[in-house]
Amino acid sequence: MQFKHCTLELDGPVAVLKLDHQEVMNAVSMDMLGGLTEALDTIEEKEAEVRCLVLTGAGRAFCTGANLQGRNQQKPGRSNAGAALETGFHPFLRQLRNLHCPIVSAVNGPAAGAGMSFALMGDMILAARSAYFLQAFRRIGLVPDCGSTWLMPRLVGKARAIELSLMGERLPAEKALEWGLINRVHDDGALMEEAMKLARELASGPTVALALIRKLYWDSPDNSFEDQLDLEYQSQRIAGSTEDFKEGVTAFLEKRPAQFKGK
Repeated sequence: MQFKHCTLELDGPVAVLKLDHQEVMNAVSMDMLGGLTEALDTIEEKEAEVRCLVLTGAGRAFCTGANLQGRNQQKPGRSNAGAALETGFHPFLRQLRNLHCPIVSAVNGPAAGAGMSFALMGDMILAARSAYFLQAFRRIGLVPDCGSTWLMPRLVGKARAIELSLMGERLPAEKALEWGLINRVHDDGALMEEAMKLARELASGPTVALALIRKLYWDSPDNSFEDQLDLEYQSQRIAGSTEDFKEGVTAFLEKRPAQFKGK
């Protein structure tokens, strides 16, 4: 399926959403955000079918941040650089957070600015060996956005997050793995194969429980210990009432692989 500057492919229970504006290395425009939003709407409409999402980029980049073409014509002090955040970027990021299934980010090349935030929204983040991450905002006189100041300290700690933002230096994939920013690094030619293998494994799992796991970890940083205990209790009640829980216990007792249906 073709949307504005992005494509959506369904491979069984796995959806592959690909940023695709290769002329600008998949830099994000409002048109692209509209296309991405439509694609996620389509995924949610197919909730019963889609059990994992792979987010990646077309060509040689994952996403190089916001598309700045035409921005140099704006007069300082008269433009609102944050306006597009609330109207375009934030709704898309919220859609990713609240998605009903796990997200695998397959970072096939540079992930800069907003593109880095998009990548970090993945529950599992895989990167090509040649890929790198970049907080590019300071290079154009802006501050980090798209949730990066929330995401990065929780992944790599305050010191490293501030360093990435203040210095604006490239973080190679291998170093990102060492820092705990991402989960796995693969040779460039093997990235998508490995991402799809992982996505299919997640898609064959207990989808309701996996969605609840995503929510537990998203909510955890803002909860007290008691709040989190209560959320675990509520989530376990839901998970324990599913057919997949019954199948999981039965399969365990019968010493066979579980056949989860996502129900």
